[in-house]
Amino acid sequence: VGIIFIVKSMLSKKRELPNIILALGIFGIGETAARLLAEEFGEFDGLYEASVDKLTAIDGIGPKMAESIVDYFANEGNRNIIKKMKKAGVIFAPYKTTRKDGALQDKKFVITGTLSKPRNHFKKLIEDAGGKVSGSISARTDYLLAGDKAGSKLDKAKKLGVKIIDEQALSQLL
Repeated sequence: VGIIFIVKSMLSKKRELPNIILALGIFGIGETAARLLAEEFGEFDGLYEASVDKLTAIDGIGPKMAESIVDYFANEGNRNIIKKMKKAGVIFAPYKTTRKDGALQDKKFVITGTLSKPRNHFKKLIEDAGGKVSGSISARTDYLLAGDKAGSKLDKAKKLGVKIIDEQALSQLL
């Protein structure tokens, strides 16, 4: 039943490779990781055949995520689901990134708190300028875009010495 739902929803809408990767339900792979994988491989078959070493070489994909991906594609049941999706007409089209080299090239951001527009708006601005957006703060995070009621991410950013900016400061960076 689950595969029928996935196939029908994919057939009813034009889907990009990150959405297909996300729809597969690979343990530990969320929206950000799916986009990183699509950008790195460009085509589904490259991801399908990737090794743990190749996957962990991607900034933002750790060893547990890489093992989860390899294990997923090694599972015969999962491979059958992919075959059924292709047979049902799901197109695994190549992915072309809209990312450009820009003012935020290779800078890592986390977005938190209440902002004037939806987070996806700011995420797109950052990514279009060459930056990357993650869901969690780490020592490798360059900036925390913080709105009202930022909470624990703000506290962690302060502890780690991550630069904290608001919407106006982001506009200046862009």
